[in-house]
Amino acid sequence: MMGLIVLVGIFQSWNIALSIFNLCLISAVMTMGANIQWGYAGLINFGIMGYAALGGLAAVLISVDPIQEAWRVGGFDILMSLWLIIAMIFVIRFIIKNFQKSKLRTYGIASIIIAGVIIIRITAEPGIEAIEAVNPAKTGFLGGFGLPIIFSWIIGAFFAAGLAFIVGKVALGLRADYLAIATLLISEIVIAIIKHEDWLTRGVKNVIGLKRPAPYEVDLQTTDWFINLVEKFNSGKLALISNIADRQAALNQLVIEGSSIFVKLCYSGLFLIVVIILLILTQKALYSPWGRMMRAIRDNEEAANAMGKNVVKQHLLIFILGSAIVGIAGAMLVTQDGLFTPGSYRPMRYTFLIWVMVIVGGSGNNFGAILGGFAVWFLWIEAAPISLFLINLFTSGMADTHSLKTHLIESVPYFRYLMMGIGLLLIMRYRPKGILPEKIEIK
Repeated sequence: MMGLIVLVGIFQSWNIALSIFNLCLISAVMTMGANIQWGYAGLINFGIMGYAALGGLAAVLISVDPIQEAWRVGGFDILMSLWLIIAMIFVIRFIIKNFQKSKLRTYGIASIIIAGVIIIRITAEPGIEAIEAVNPAKTGFLGGFGLPIIFSWIIGAFFAAGLAFIVGKVALGLRADYLAIATLLISEIVIAIIKHEDWLTRGVKNVIGLKRPAPYEVDLQTTDWFINLVEKFNSGKLALISNIADRQAALNQLVIEGSSIFVKLCYSGLFLIVVIILLILTQKALYSPWGRMMRAIRDNEEAANAMGKNVVKQHLLIFILGSAIVGIAGAMLVTQDGLFTPGSYRPMRYTFLIWVMVIVGGSGNNFGAILGGFAVWFLWIEAAPISLFLINLFTSGMADTHSLKTHLIESVPYFRYLMMGIGLLLIMRYRPKGILPEKIEIK
């Protein structure tokens, strides 16, 4: 995979190659989260998109500076609504713990939820309208805490873990196919909330200009040490240019290109550290007594339960852990992009493509999950250039105006789906356990 990425740098550009590499690293983190749930415990989670979006939301809430005017006109109403939610949760918890299960208890809890939602809506509505009216072209939301965005990677994990706890309590008792449907629908609910609650996330108006943990290209282009570094690195190329003005123009262009590459390298270093740490931890967990217990539960729940293992508790734990890792990846993605676009979270990209990565790489094997993240994402991005090259190669004898050649060239954007489908079919036919299948310990 690294060889393929280097070839992209040679034949296309190093900017494209590093962009692919960084997104492969982020995809690898997501696949490790999904692999923990499916490969370790056999849990089907089609809600990966929702946990990735919560990680992105964490990046906004952590890094954006608080909007003082928005807090002044509507912050009190939002805080009052938050306290009402907390009070409602405690009341429901008290009823569940102290009253036996009955129709009366069920109706009481339902009444509290309905009344609570109405009261919270009435309480929050004036504040929400006031907040969204504060300079809506640029802000129109409360903002965040103004902290370094790298902290959002941890908070994103907590956000995703919190949602996973709630989902797990509700849905983990369902059969596998119902669990998949439930998790997908819950993730859609999360995306809908993020898209429509403008006071919290700006909704579809997006949040741009997020703080970065890496230097800005414009700053690097005016920094002496970076200019000298680029000049030294390209001294042989610049020495071939005799005209001083042309040499300076070439140096300026190299500095512009080099600044973008340098920033991407900074992100690569950060993302690589996260992948290595998670790989070490997941490998330790996989071959620990706990990991062996999880695989025993995956293979035969009834036998594990008969041996005194709390299957429900362990399923909830691993569901939370896997979702937390996906939350980290969601925060990493928004950190690299520098913007949060709720409308971009779609099942094809953030759920089903991640599942293809796990299946292709090899479920139950952390190295396989990482390889699947790299291979599938590389093919997803490079499918169009590869298809265009092959079309031009096989139709070189045809005129440019030939109907077949024109049709194939116009269909290039759709070849990624064709190539992904063919690749998945080949893997399922000849390597049903993935490229790097799970290693079975024999003792």
